[in-house]
Amino acid sequence: MKLSFVIPVFRNEGSILPTYEKLVGLLAPLQLEPEFIFVNDGSDDNSIEELLELHKKDSNVKVISFSRNFGQVAAIIAGLKEVGGDAVVIMSADLQEPIALIGEMIAKWKSGNEIVIGHRMDREDGFIANTASTIFYKLMRKVNPKMPKGGFDFMLIDKTALNVLNQIDERNRFFQGDILWLGFNTAFIPYTRLKRTIGKSQWTLAKKLKYFIDGLLNTSYVPIRLMSLLGICFSFFGFLYALVIAYNRFIHNTPFTGWAPIMILILIIGGLIMLMLGIIGEYVWRTYDETRKRPLYIIKDKFIKENEANN
Repeated sequence: MKLSFVIPVFRNEGSILPTYEKLVGLLAPLQLEPEFIFVNDGSDDNSIEELLELHKKDSNVKVISFSRNFGQVAAIIAGLKEVGGDAVVIMSADLQEPIALIGEMIAKWKSGNEIVIGHRMDREDGFIANTASTIFYKLMRKVNPKMPKGGFDFMLIDKTALNVLNQIDERNRFFQGDILWLGFNTAFIPYTRLKRTIGKSQWTLAKKLKYFIDGLLNTSYVPIRLMSLLGICFSFFGFLYALVIAYNRFIHNTPFTGWAPIMILILIIGGLIMLMLGIIGEYVWRTYDETRKRPLYIIKDKFIKENEANN
């Protein structure tokens, strides 16, 4: 039985070898044939050199290298296309996931779960990272109730579920939402995310914001329905306000005066219109982005066997 690992790499110099060694140490007593697929997502440090050294030492190590940085989701998707095992574990190379948890994941998989998700119950990161993550996933749970508290990036997927997942051909994906959408038997295992000891996180605020927007728009119709609801509410209250003005003018001969109320209404309604146009623009852009059919990523090199460089 073969167990594959897909590990996206972006500026992970120094943590790649320890990650590999811990995985090899874990798998040794489990009698599972390993397959390691590292995807270099345009790293500009020595990550690719470290990966190639591993590839030379171990024929089970495959290395895919992008032409530039395309993002973590693209790297994971590229790695999943190369999987040859009976199941695949998706994890990062920053040593923040407890690798010992993989043994429990394997047990859950063998008991009949096609998907096993390790979800973060707590994290040893800084205050800002913890707060941002809490807010992000609370909002995500509003539009996707199946999302576990704290979210997840660490998971095991059976070959059956993987074949279906690989059929999804979309851009601007919310990968966690795709996993939950599959509907296969899923087990959840909570864990505490470890503090990063090597290197610095590349998960910037801009990337988090982009991922949040992808999650909000790709997994829910809430933004569109909220726009419709706001339109109905403001139209209703606007109609009532117009009736009040007309009633007072024609029945009580009370003129409507006041520059401030008019400006307040204009600013509020104008702001809502711009917000709604922005949301519609996001949907239009995503539709346009899909129709262009550009590749989600570009593979520069692929190292599958020793001395086989590539395509």
